[in-house]
Amino acid sequence: MNPKDVPLIYLSNVKKAYKTEAGDFLALKHIDLTVEEGEFVGVIGKSGSGKSTLINTISGIDRATSGDVWVSRTEISSLKENDMAIWRGKNLGIVFQFFQLLPTLTVAENIMLPMDFANMYPKNKRKEKAMEMLDLVELGDQADKYPSQLSGGQQQRIAIARSLANDPPIIVADEPTGNLDSATAEQIFSLFRNLVAKGKTILMVTHDNDFAKKVDRAIIIADGQIIEGYLRGTFSSLSHVDLAWLTKHVTVKKAESGSIILHEGGVIDKLYVIIKGTVEIVRAMPGKKEKIIDVFGPGNHFGEIELLHGGKSIATARASKDGVVKYAEVDKATWEELLKRSKATEQTLLETAGMRLKQAKSVNKK
Repeated sequence: MNPKDVPLIYLSNVKKAYKTEAGDFLALKHIDLTVEEGEFVGVIGKSGSGKSTLINTISGIDRATSGDVWVSRTEISSLKENDMAIWRGKNLGIVFQFFQLLPTLTVAENIMLPMDFANMYPKNKRKEKAMEMLDLVELGDQADKYPSQLSGGQQQRIAIARSLANDPPIIVADEPTGNLDSATAEQIFSLFRNLVAKGKTILMVTHDNDFAKKVDRAIIIADGQIIEGYLRGTFSSLSHVDLAWLTKHVTVKKAESGSIILHEGGVIDKLYVIIKGTVEIVRAMPGKKEKIIDVFGPGNHFGEIELLHGGKSIATARASKDGVVKYAEVDKATWEELLKRSKATEQTLLETAGMRLKQAKSVNKK
């Protein structure tokens, strides 16, 4: 693969097996994952689901048993241990749940440590860089203190500043708010959000459902398999196995503000699921006028009427003027298999299609 064509984080058919007395235990099963630059991705899962193994595989702490692992345009599975450590120091910032600050070093010295290891800046510039990072997390006045003199929230902000020391493109955070009170956790989350706005890519393991709803995208780990969060919300009656299968069979696309996703009268051979943004459902009216009959947000879908009942699109779907829309396409073959796998999902889609068809017909009468 050409590194220039690979997403910032790219995992393909990744397995991770641990040897036990009872035989090999598969902690990760056929993982496919893509994370683009500037995404804020939450990783959610129960204890033992595989989320820490996933994070460790991405950061190179664990080696995949098989499959391709590309991070920051580098195939890290091919790196030797010494090369891996150097690569990690330059490309990843890691934030731990328990801070992992060295107690015998001052705050500034803790932040300078990654710079010393990776030799990223001249020695006479490292203190200055550390102070920049401290100012970023609003703790510039704590530079000469020791970790034990700071609160838990302050220590976590120092840990974040340390993770940024070498200006890595990716921040990996493993339960960074797990030991903090709710107000302090909110501050840490806001700090992460600001870092994403500045161009960083963040992968954050969290058990906090409120935070999971605020990230750009949530993925769920269940039994070593990845489930896209928006699919679980949209198809709540599907089992984890079926959701994991569906995750591998969707195509994610973007539509610019105001652009047409599908035209009224066009042939529909896909189901569309909105991930981010809002979509206007528009009908053509007499006199070349149009009428917005509905507005769909994340978790909503369209195209099910035509797939279930046949015929051409009964309306135009257009990205609203609020911003870019991110959506997933489920092709017809996957759609048909989905209905076979879950009669409950088929029934729900039939009910939704019936309700929307009735709504469309009522618009025609007005």
